[in-house]
Amino acid sequence: MISSLFNYSENFNPEDVVLEHARARGVEVGANDISVGTGVFLQQLAHLLFAQSVVEVGTGSGVGSLYLLRGMIDSGTLTSIDDEIEHARIAKMAFYEAEIEAARFRLITNPVMDVLSKLTDRAYDLVILRHDPIDLTYTIDEAHRILRSGGVLVIDSFFGGGKVPDPAQRDPKTIALREAGKRIKTNRDHWQSSLLPVGDGLLIATKL
Repeated sequence: MISSLFNYSENFNPEDVVLEHARARGVEVGANDISVGTGVFLQQLAHLLFAQSVVEVGTGSGVGSLYLLRGMIDSGTLTSIDDEIEHARIAKMAFYEAEIEAARFRLITNPVMDVLSKLTDRAYDLVILRHDPIDLTYTIDEAHRILRSGGVLVIDSFFGGGKVPDPAQRDPKTIALREAGKRIKTNRDHWQSSLLPVGDGLLIATKL
């Protein structure tokens, strides 16, 4: 029953041709893209926040970027960071196919920590983290710095392929995800958090 409900929820809003093409290109290069349900949620979240400035860590094929851009206000700008040049290349193809104006996005292919440290304090409405969880301690701190009050941090794939809820799993990435969750949920002076069973898990934290 749970599996059928999950599948129904994940596919409630089917993807259009542009998203299907972007996802297919991602499969070809081995990009780790978000699930359909996660994309729809992020689009809705960007819409609810009237998001104008968004940071995405982990561009992939551009699937997540397209969902975010569709939810942001028309004058909004997405900054998407990835250390794979090939990901930026196919993301640009997706944006071109979706007729996204070049002024609405910045694709940066430098190390994440170098880029985040240069972003402006309290200037962003939404930060999406989809990258190696080993760096999460640093990126959470940087996300808090660059988010405005009331801005939202989202950590995608927080369940770590189902490993995080299993205490027997002790590999470095799983431990890093658990520690990130603990760091956020116990820091009630800075974050209001919740965990959603969408895709492979979404940790949502609002900056107080």
